[in-house]
Order: sequence, then C-alpha cells, then structure tokens
Amino acid sequence: MIEGAIAHYQATGSRKFLDIAIRYADCTIREVGPNAGQVCVVPGHQIAEMALAKLYVVTGQKRYLDEAKFLLDYRGKTTIKHEYSQAHKPVIKQDEAVGHAVRAAYMYAGMADVAALTGDTAYIHAIDRIWENIVGKKLYITGGIGATSNGEAFGPNYYLPNMSAYCETCAAIGNVYVNYRLFLLHGQSKYYDVLERTLYNGLISGVSLDGGGFFYPNPLESMGQHQRQSWFGCACCPSNIARFIPSLPGYVYAVKNRNVYINLFLSNTGRLQVEDKDIVLTQATQYPWNGDISIKIDKNKAGKFTMKIRIPGWIRGQVVPSNLYSYSDNLHLKYQITVNGTPTNAILTEDGYYTIDRNWKIGDQIHIHFDMLPRTVRAHNNVEADRGMVSVERGPLVYCAEWPDNVFDIKSILLNQHPSFEIVECPNLLYGIYQLQTQAQLLAFNKAGKLATEDVSLTLIPYYAWCHRGSGDMKVWLPQDLNATRPTEPTTLASQSKIEALHLQNH
Repeated sequence: MIEGAIAHYQATGSRKFLDIAIRYADCTIREVGPNAGQVCVVPGHQIAEMALAKLYVVTGQKRYLDEAKFLLDYRGKTTIKHEYSQAHKPVIKQDEAVGHAVRAAYMYAGMADVAALTGDTAYIHAIDRIWENIVGKKLYITGGIGATSNGEAFGPNYYLPNMSAYCETCAAIGNVYVNYRLFLLHGQSKYYDVLERTLYNGLISGVSLDGGGFFYPNPLESMGQHQRQSWFGCACCPSNIARFIPSLPGYVYAVKNRNVYINLFLSNTGRLQVEDKDIVLTQATQYPWNGDISIKIDKNKAGKFTMKIRIPGWIRGQVVPSNLYSYSDNLHLKYQITVNGTPTNAILTEDGYYTIDRNWKIGDQIHIHFDMLPRTVRAHNNVEADRGMVSVERGPLVYCAEWPDNVFDIKSILLNQHPSFEIVECPNLLYGIYQLQTQAQLLAFNKAGKLATEDVSLTLIPYYAWCHRGSGDMKVWLPQDLNATRPTEPTTLASQSKIEALHLQNH
C-alpha cells in the first residue's frame, strides 16, 4: 500500500493517498519497536523494509529509514528463528541465500536499500556476500531463483534441477529489485547483467504474450504438465507482474552527478535531469532481436556530461558475473560505438561502462553495434542437473526447444559437438520472434534393440515464449555429451496397450 501511494504521488502530484500511507507508517513506528510499550516483532513476509526506505526517500523523514533498519536488525533476534523466513541469524551475519526465495529477495532488497541510504558497512558486506552466493551457486541460466517447491525456496549450493525448478515469478521480480538496488549502491554494470538476464527470460516468461495467463513456477523443462493460469488461489504473481511491467521505464537510465547511465536498450524517449538541468534522449532499436541501437540528444541544458553506456557481459564473453556458467564455443563477439559516425576515444572503464565525456550538442547521435550470434553455454560441473548439456542463447535471450516446432522426441536429441545455427525471422509467430535452427541427432533404440541415430533439424524459440501453443515437451538444457542423452526406448507391449472400460448400469 505504501509503495502504491508513493507511485500515485509521483504520477499525479496528489498527496491524498500518500498522506494515508504516512499515517499508516507512523502507526507502525509507534506500535512496533524495541522500546517499552512497543511490540518487538519483525514481518513474517519481508517487504515493509523496502516500502519504508522508499517513504524515507520521498519524504526525507528519517524515522521511516530507522524503522526499516529496525525490522532488519531484529531479524534472528526474536523468538522465531528459522531459515524459511531468513530469521536463522542476524542479517549482517548471513552469507548464503536460504529459505523462501521471494521473502529472501525482498529482504535482500531492503538490506541493499538500508546499506545505500545509511552507508552501514556491515550491511554492505552482508548483502555483497549473499549476492555472490546467488550468482555463483544458486542462479538459473534464465535469471530465475528458488530451486525447490518445498518451501518455494533456495536449495543447497549448485542444486539447480530443471524439471522441478520452482523459479517463482515473484522471485524473479525480487531478483530484479535486488540487483537494481545493488547497482544504485555500487554503480557497477554486473548487477544490470543479472537484471537483464532475469528480465528477458525468467520474469516475462511468467506472463502470457496476451497478458491474460500467468506462471507461478517457471521450470526449465516440461513434459506438458505446466500451463499458464488466469488466476491462482494465492494470486501474488499476476498482481506483482502487473505492478512491475509499468515500472520498467524507471530501470532504463540512471543519473549520478554529471554521469548519465544507459542501462537497458529499448526504444524510448527519456527525460532526465543532470544537476537540475534538463536533457532529453531518444533511443531507437529492435534490441534484443538485433544489436543496433541509436541514441540521439534531443535536448541538453546541462552542457558537458558523461555518457556511460553499459557493455553487457554477454558481449564481453561473460555469461554471468561468476564462474557458474561459461560460454563453450570459441566465438569472440565485438562491439562498436560511434558518435556522429566517428569512432570515439572513449574507453570501457572498470565499472563495465563505455564512458564518453564531452560537451553534447542537440542532434548528436550515438550508434551502438553489438554482434549478436547464437552461443552455447555450459554450467559449472558441480551443477549435476546440467552435466553434459548446453543451453543456447543469443544476446540476452535464452532459447529452448519446444514440441510444436520439432516433430520428434526432443528429450532424445544430441547436439553436434560444434553446432552452427541459422537465425530465422518469424514475424507472424508468437507475436514476432527469431527462431534458431541447428542440426542434431535423434537417438533411439530400434525394434532389434540396437541404438540408431537419425539426423534432424532442431528448432529453438526464446524461452519466454514457450507454452503458448498447448502443453508438451520443452527443454532449455540440451545434451551434447553422450552420457547426458536419453535415447527413446523401443515400443513394448505395455506402451502399445489401450485402456478400455466397461460401464455397468444399475437396473
């Protein structure tokens, strides 16, 4: 409610809803705390911490930030102590992502808020440790988090099953929240690399292309048991994604002092302020379908400022900012950036941004080109579920094989050792996508019980677009080593049998 009131105030300038939220927050501060006459409790489901931190930013009233910090400081110190709600020990002593993934992500986002707004080094070190654990040991290739349906929770390190992956849509949104706040804290592009991967894959997979169906879990493999629903008894995911999508414009740019950060690439007009001076930028692009982006200066009252353009990890040969995943091909993608058609003397700085400092003129145009070729990815060998397999991605998009595009058992295919991919534009399929096609082998036992192979053409689609043409087989991780294959078994008497029933009527 508090965040809704803040959004309403920012959109309309009206304080009607905001003043209600302030009275509610003041009631909370009065009743909940460590002092005599107060109830010393913490939320069962974290989210209030983010709201209170945001209310502090909007109002400038430090009591809201203090209350957010109290709710975090006392976690692990009340009578409830368990990993499920991240209350097993004080937050500043935590170093591993555990328990309910949505509760966890919301708490980590609140910790990042408090760390950034207070400068508390204990909080900064704790949230950095937890983030390193997630991206190094508990992050799905789709950017999803939360491996198990048992408690909707993180699993042990490197436990990333595919068929039973939970990857709740709300957890993906929470992962965006965490990485966005850590970017605001540290100003490094690696957090946006994770955010972008989550955004284009494990988050938008949670809503159908027509906006009317939703996934609660977002698995990386299916035999047809998954389908989007119009509603759920616990309907957090539909409402959460309906709230998140309109907020996307707020993630595209950032400003600090005289630095303007270009973090996401999508067609838009951005109106920003650099030291209280107006600038207007226009982006034009078909990203993520191709890697060409133009940015035009339409207005500049700020004069000289620094443009910091994020160079994504995927173009720099880094799948994620850890060794959890790595590219398994020998491709070396390149990028090029020009201003008004001329290469610049700018450099890629340590923060992951291509940094151009100049006195910008109205009409100046930046052109960015990223090579965008399909690539294969291997998981760390400790990820048992993905051994001997590869995933395929192009730019920020993870791809999958799905049954409507492949008239064979996709569970029994074997990718070539050095696959090549054809990129096929399909403007009339799934609201417009690019397919990838590659040659593979189908493995099956014949009637004589011998293993036989068949050459097939395997078609892949973006993961976010799966399960729109009926339920059936889907796989993100595809076998490339023989020990990871599952050849189709020969037909048996049982598999050929038919079920019949005799219905008796009472007379």
